[in-house]
Amino acid sequence: QVQLVESGGGLVQPGGSLRLSCRASEVTLDYFVIGWFRQAPGKQREGVSCIYRTNDSTYYADSVKGRFTISRDNAKNTVYLQMNSLKPEDTAVYYCATSSRPCPGIPGDFGSWGQGTQVTVSS
Repeated sequence: QVQLVESGGGLVQPGGSLRLSCRASEVTLDYFVIGWFRQAPGKQREGVSCIYRTNDSTYYADSVKGRFTISRDNAKNTVYLQMNSLKPEDTAVYYCATSSRPCPGIPGDFGSWGQGTQVTVSS
């Protein structure tokens, strides 16, 4: 089981930016596809973005395309989600997770999950 820790969430005004980090200890993340998901109160968990073992192949949900950027720094064993032009509808708990299957996948494809980090977009 891979232990993942997300960080970087917080409260931001509409139009603002945040960068989320997903870091693993004890396991090298570059063996895995990494996905970012989010879950708002009363809603199902949805896929936001996904990255293959290199930065060449990425996936974005239509709702975040052009605003969010996923990247990985294998030397730091960390995957990032840069979120720009944030909207109130981006408010959710954001999770990262590992998979051995292709992007984008579904939540059931992802075996290890972090505890989540809260992102709140509000004026």
